[in-house]
Amino acid sequence: MPPVAVLALALAWGRDLAGVAVALVGLCLIGAVLAAVHHAEVVAHRVGEPIGSLVLAVAVTVIEVGLIVTLMAGGGEKASTYARDTVFAAVMITCNGIVGLSLLVGALRNRVAVFNAEGSGGALATVCTLATMTLVVPAFTTGHSGGEFTGDQLAFAAGASLCLYALFVGVQTVRHRDYFLPVSADGAAESDPDAHAPPPGDRETWLSVGLLLVALVAVVGNAKLVSPAIENGVDSAGLPTAVVGVVIALLVLLPETLAAVRAARRNRMQTSLNLAYGSAIASIGLTIPAIALASIWLQGPLVLGEDATHMVLLALTAVVSALTVVPGRATLLQGGVHLVLFAAFVFLSFSP
Repeated sequence: MPPVAVLALALAWGRDLAGVAVALVGLCLIGAVLAAVHHAEVVAHRVGEPIGSLVLAVAVTVIEVGLIVTLMAGGGEKASTYARDTVFAAVMITCNGIVGLSLLVGALRNRVAVFNAEGSGGALATVCTLATMTLVVPAFTTGHSGGEFTGDQLAFAAGASLCLYALFVGVQTVRHRDYFLPVSADGAAESDPDAHAPPPGDRETWLSVGLLLVALVAVVGNAKLVSPAIENGVDSAGLPTAVVGVVIALLVLLPETLAAVRAARRNRMQTSLNLAYGSAIASIGLTIPAIALASIWLQGPLVLGEDATHMVLLALTAVVSALTVVPGRATLLQGGVHLVLFAAFVFLSFSP
């Protein structure tokens, strides 16, 4: 799929695409996203947990940043909120959609979904801090109106986001790695988290690394080609601009969702939570600094502050997630609550 997507990019670049051509490029884009995450999973399986979840999260974030930048580069004034809408959508999808679906699948299979409260709680705290600092605080600062940071404030937020992300990665992969390993029904860490399948060999791993890079190039390039069609479709339907961010986040996180659900079905709930919260942390901790850097040459404002409705949803998500994570065990009820919050976010995005 990655070579096919690159070929489509080469043939369509610089041309005015008709409806059928846009559809074909869109299919190549979706295929490249799926391929990118598949090859990231291969690499992740080779390095093991919890580093594997980190590889997946970073790969997804690279795709997300590429899509946001390409849309902002040609979106005019309406593109000023694309980064905010996409990052917020990613937080809602990961913390409510992926977590809720994984808990539902895990609880249906084992009655109670078991995970490590220490690791998941720390990850959730990082998500809440990053989301509040980058999406809520700009709505209340007085240095710049309209939900924007001043230059100094944006630099501070970007630097703080990178520091928090680096700190989380160090804790997850080195200092407290055992907090992020899958646990058994009695709460004990599994001794061999990769026992479900043999890891790939060197040749397969390096092949996946190369195809992953090709797929990422194809995703960013094809996104540039189909972005006008996405924006025109949203405008024609009379939908809010925020829907563009929701579409981007849903597209990028769909393969991640499938990976989390597969892990939940194998009674590896901690892996599912690592994927969900790790993606949310990477989405904010890497996307905001990247967009802040790109804003140097991108035209137009960069609006990050959320409106009151989304702030309420974010606050409710933080409270519900804390109550879910603290016990280290969850049932169908917690999964259902998170899915209702996710459904509310999607509905309000289309009908604010």
